[in-house]
Order: sequence, then structure tokens, then C-alpha cells
Amino acid sequence: MSEMMTTQAGEPGAFREFDLSRVPSPSFVVDEVAIERNLKVLAEVADRSGAHVLAALKAFSMYSLAPLVRHYLGGTCASGLFEARLGREEYGGEVATFCAGYKTNEIDEIIALSDHVIFNSPMQKSRFLAKCRTAGKQVGLRINPEHSEGEVAKYDPCAPCSRLGTPISQLTSETMQGVDGVHTHTLCEQGFEPLARTWDAVEAILKPYMQGLKWLNFGGGHHITREDYDREALIAFVQKIRATYGVDVYLEPGEAVALDAGILVGEVLDLPENGMPLAITDISATCHMPDVIEAPYRPALMDEAKQGHSYRLGGPSCLAGDVIGDYTFLHPLEVGERFAFLDQAHYSMVKTNTFNGVPLPTIALWNSETDDLQIVKQFGYEHFKERLS
Repeated sequence: MSEMMTTQAGEPGAFREFDLSRVPSPSFVVDEVAIERNLKVLAEVADRSGAHVLAALKAFSMYSLAPLVRHYLGGTCASGLFEARLGREEYGGEVATFCAGYKTNEIDEIIALSDHVIFNSPMQKSRFLAKCRTAGKQVGLRINPEHSEGEVAKYDPCAPCSRLGTPISQLTSETMQGVDGVHTHTLCEQGFEPLARTWDAVEAILKPYMQGLKWLNFGGGHHITREDYDREALIAFVQKIRATYGVDVYLEPGEAVALDAGILVGEVLDLPENGMPLAITDISATCHMPDVIEAPYRPALMDEAKQGHSYRLGGPSCLAGDVIGDYTFLHPLEVGERFAFLDQAHYSMVKTNTFNGVPLPTIALWNSETDDLQIVKQFGYEHFKERLS
């Protein structure tokens, strides 16, 4: 294993030393030192393996850190027009865009912004191939390996009847006509072994087409910066594919860029009781951490106790299901008390919404080495109102 530094997902790291009262509540606080630590790991993987490593904006698009990301990574991957524009304008480098369905009135701008335009189906590829060729842009086709590695069906791109990717059993010389690269994404917060199994499942089927390809893109979901990730195996894997087939290899980590790099600070608003102690907070699951409801998952609470005083934490919205979960504290909670959920820089920040008029969290940037703190953005009534009419 390399000497690259990482921490295990869900650990408080330097945030245990952060005074939660220094920021408004609620607030996302991102540690730029932790972001750079992750970026160094990804850059080393890229350097040693020869892979092109792109930051997935769908997971972490805090563009105030774009200069830092740009210093270490080769570019970004986008999920549509707005992310492609953000990647081109703020991050630079390569922009690879995949969307399950492109709109005719957006495709020209997407092609202009992107280096790789990746299509979900042969039909969409055929519709827009000539435009891509005229613009000199490379064309990709997303495949469905028909090999599941997802642990939750909702997040498994290879689940039965999935809309994502062309089933690999449907590939023909005609469907591959004009295709410069193949994109596949089967992972979600996983290690190297699922990637290796996916490749084992598709290599023989892709082999007849490899001579005509310039690149393979293995998408995202790779927890490369996690301490127990087998990075040596990943590096050897990429090197072997490049040597065997003469193609470039792309990886699109998103969560790995911001793993263990941010917290969401909240405050207790009320302490009612109904069958058990409850805590109403200014953090809303549905507005600020929607994956808690959608996945579902239980976010880690900083310094949660194994025994003590247990509460069911929920948000201020009128949604009955706006419940974050049951948590235990060493002491009885008080109104006005601050707390923080760990590992909230990725996905939570990009998924926030203003249902019920619940305010969006402030975004703050902290340097755990210098203790410098910067309020990057605060949101007010106008951000709620401007989305309505």
C-alpha cells in the first residue's frame, strides 16, 4: 500500500477541534486541508497509473475550490448542460459529459463545452453523432454491463429494466459505429474488487470492439481515498488495460474528492416528547440531507455516545417523515445547543432545497492547519423566492 494519507469515512478528524459556534446555523463547513489531502491521493493514482482522473461535479461542486481541484486533477465530468458549463468556466481541463437524455435545444452548447459527449443509447448517439464529428468532439456510449455490484437496488445502475446505459448484450458493430469510447458506471461508495469483477464480466464482450476505441471510462463510485481502498490493485489494473489495449482510462470519482472533508452544523430548536424524547433542529432531512430519506441512510453524528440520553432528531418542516434518526448524547440536550453531522461535503450540499421555505445552509470554508475561516456564501429569502413566480 502506498504512503498516501486518508481517513476512514465518518471520522471527525480535525473537525473535533472546530468551534461549532463560529458559523451560522445551519452551515456546511468544508476543510480545505482535507480536500487537498484527498486530491493528492487521486493525483498520485493518476500519475502512477496513467489514468485521467476527473472530479464528478454531481457529488461535489463547491467551485470556490476549483483552483485547488484544477491543480491536482485533469478536469471534471458533468451530468448535463449546467454542470458542463460550470466545469468549463470554473475548473478547466477536460470536460466529459454524460446525460441519460439530451435535449435538442441544448445539445449544441453541450458539445461546445465538452471534450467527450457520452450517450446513453445508440439512438441518441446516432441523432447527434454528426454534430459531434463536425465539432471535433469525441463520442462515448454508456453500456450496462448487466452485472450488478450495487448494494441498494435504487442505486444500482444494472438493476433489472435500468434506464442507464445500453445493455452490453445489445452491442453490435452498428451500435458501436462512430464510438470513440465506452463508459460504464456500476459502483456506489465501493472498493476496488467490484470494479475488477465488473471488468471480468465485460472484457470478453468488449474485446472485438477494443481496436476501434480510444478510451474506457469506468465512471464513479470509487472510494479511492478511503483508507482501506486497494489503490495498488487499481493502479496495476489501469496499467494493464492501457498496455493490453492501447486505450486511455478515465475515472470519475466524486465522493472520493470530498470524503471526510465537511460537516453540517445544526442547532436544537425545541425538545418535545411523544413516546420518547424528541429534538426539533434547524437541519431538515428532506431539505438539507435528502439522501437520509431517499437512500435511506443514517448520517454519523460527531461524538455520538454509545450510552446516555437518546433523542429522535428531526427538522422544522411540516413533512411527517422529516426525521434524521435516533441519536445518543452524553448529556441532556438544551435548546440552542450546537451539534454536527459528519461527512456532509458531498451530495448533501448539491441536493439541498427550500421545501416549506426552510432556509438553505450557509457554506463555509475552513483551514484546519491555519484555523482560517471564510463564509463563502449565505442564503436568504431571495434565494427561496427567485425559484418561484
